[in-house]
Amino acid sequence: MTSLLQKELGQLEKQLLTLTAVVEESVQKAIKALSGHDRELAQQVIDNDDRINRLEVDLEEECLKVLALYQPVASDLRMIVAVLKINNDLERIADQAVNICERALAVIGSPHLVCPLELDLMAKKVIDMLEKALDSLVNTDPNLARTVLELDEEVDTIHSQNYQAFKDYVRQNPETVDSVLSYLTVSRHLERVADLATNIAEDVIYLNEGEIVRHTIA
Repeated sequence: MTSLLQKELGQLEKQLLTLTAVVEESVQKAIKALSGHDRELAQQVIDNDDRINRLEVDLEEECLKVLALYQPVASDLRMIVAVLKINNDLERIADQAVNICERALAVIGSPHLVCPLELDLMAKKVIDMLEKALDSLVNTDPNLARTVLELDEEVDTIHSQNYQAFKDYVRQNPETVDSVLSYLTVSRHLERVADLATNIAEDVIYLNEGEIVRHTIA
């Protein structure tokens, strides 16, 4: 029974890592599509979302099957719970990538509009957070996961600054409100990716140390 369970857990890890790679690629492509006004790349991310949804459902079903068949306890149970939570967060991150691409398509029609928000810096920090969170998962590194928690506040600060910049810009250029609102919406989607990356980092800490940190981080 133990060897069979360990084999099943290994398969869950492989499925999770596959989903991880696909989702990370989607976010990177979404940001590239936005910055490069690349309609084809944006549509590619949107079209790939169905595949990600299938991967997420397949992994959830496998987790539930292992729970039902083997009734794991202790660290094995903790591992499956963490996989279920991370699986859900990855699917939600992919949804945010799609949302960013939809906003990218909306602003591609306004090529002369200058983005007044600090999206490039924000996107770099969000990608850094996501990469660190996923690396901490792959390498079972709770210390790296803790660095992700520290970065989340920086992204929140940039989003707040973007909101203020949006208000200031629209006051001076009211005719641009619809297009600039798309950029502000992207800022919100990036903030959500950062939040979800933080969730993954917290789950990595839980998976490796059994500590629930989401209510203890100052």
